Parts: sequence; C-alpha cells; structure tokens
Amino acid sequence: MAQLKEIRNRIASVQNTRQVTSAMKMVSAAKLKKAQDSILKIAPYDKKLHEVLHQLSFDDGNVPSVYFSKPPIERVLIIVVGANRGLCGGFNTNVVKESLNHILKVYPDVLKAKAVDFIPVGRQVEIGLKVKGAPMVGEANELLNELDFGEISQLAFKLMEWFREGKYQRIDIVYNKFKNAAVQILTTEQFLPIKKDTPKETVLKNGMVEYIFEPSQDEILRTLIPQALKMQLNRILLDSNVAEQGARMTAMHQATDNATELLRELRTSYNNARQSAITNEILEITAGAEALN
Repeated sequence: MAQLKEIRNRIASVQNTRQVTSAMKMVSAAKLKKAQDSILKIAPYDKKLHEVLHQLSFDDGNVPSVYFSKPPIERVLIIVVGANRGLCGGFNTNVVKESLNHILKVYPDVLKAKAVDFIPVGRQVEIGLKVKGAPMVGEANELLNELDFGEISQLAFKLMEWFREGKYQRIDIVYNKFKNAAVQILTTEQFLPIKKDTPKETVLKNGMVEYIFEPSQDEILRTLIPQALKMQLNRILLDSNVAEQGARMTAMHQATDNATELLRELRTSYNNARQSAITNEILEITAGAEALN
C-alpha cells in the first residue's frame, strides 16, 4: 500500500506540473502573436531608414560622420540580449556562449589584452556572464519589462556617446533572431561603427533609387544616423522578444508532452501495483481458508 500511495502522490505532482506548463504555453503563444505584430509594424520603416542611410554614405568613401569611422580597435563592447525569465530551453545559455565564441573568433588580441566589456540585457544573461567571469560595465535588464522606445533610445544614445568619445572602437550586439516558434538563429550585428560595405554601383544596379538630398548631406546625416541606430537597437530587442516567446512556447509544449507521457507510465505502474496487491490479498485469503479446512 505504501508503494501505491507513493505512485498516487507522483501522479498528482505531475498533473499539477502539466497544468502549469500547459498554461505557460498558452500565455507564450498569445505573447508571441503580439510580439510578431510589433516587429512587423516597424520592419518597413527600419528597412527604408537604413536604405536612405546607405545612400547617404555613398560619397567616394568620404562620409562626414564619426559613426562611419574605423579607428584601430583597442577596446570592444558586446551587448548580449536575452531574457529576464527562464523556462525557455537553451535561449539564454546559447546567446551567452555565442557572445563568448564571437570574442574568441573575431577579437582574440583584444581578449588577450583584457579590453573586452559586456552589457547584458536580461537577468538570465547577466547570471550566465557572471558564471563565465565576463567583465560587465552595467546591465539593461529593465528594458525587457516594457520594451519602451524611449528607454531603448537612452541606451542607444549612451552607446553612441561612448563610441564618439573613443571609449570603444567596436560595439557588437549578440541576440537570438526569430525564424519560427521552434527555431531561433543566433545573430551578431555590428552596431558601431556603421557598416558601409555595399558599393554604390551595386545598389543602383539592384534597382534602388538614387536620391537627391536636400538640405546638405552633413545635416541629414546628423539627424538620420542617431535615429537609425535607435531603430536598429529597438528592432533587435523586439526580434529577441519574439524569439524568446517562441522558445518558451516550444519548451513548455515539450514539457507538457513529457508530463503526459510520464503520467501514462505512472498510471500503468499504479494499475500493475494495484493488481499485484489485489492478487496477493486473494492468495492470502485462499491460503487462510485452506488452512481452516
């Protein structure tokens, strides 16, 4: 009977866990739809903004903006975007590993000089970086609470200021890019300096419009570049949020399926144990009756 009670307790525990994982799956599915709508709304604007920015940068390699300059790399800053909560599979662990691998592959000399800093965006990422002993110059975990463009712009402005002052010569962002609910693509984007690697002839050949800018190129760049960088950071955080919800929905779906399978096995074990107990009782009664005879 003690074994039967233990199995009943395990069945009740697994049922409660399955209810929680099933509810979390449905919540993540609802949040995923909302997050997808948000990223789809800004995608056309972000694309056109960067298209115009690249057109402005075609000036025979002479772009009058510090944000296009490429000074010798002496110090690097890596922004690692993850999540404040867990229960989303390897979402946070993978982005931490990718950020460290990125440093090893791209900036080995800077790493040897211990001139690499990290800023985590997400409490789980911050914990992962601390475990790895990565040097951090702050955190921006609160950005993930509401994903407010004003707060995101403040971080983007701080990064631009650090680059402009020469504190960092390269700023990269590592995050999970959403592909579908089951797949997230680990992505590294160069935030600063702004990449200018598409020749003007190639762009015009692909059918893009050659603009005539008014007022001057310098004045437009001063206004447009900060806006484009803020929008890039906003897009990355929104994309990571979509990927997080997809990863959590998939993880909870798998956990629910595993709990269902475990319940099936436990109920089978319970029925077998119960049948065995009944059989033993019948044998004891039969043996007692024969002894009386």
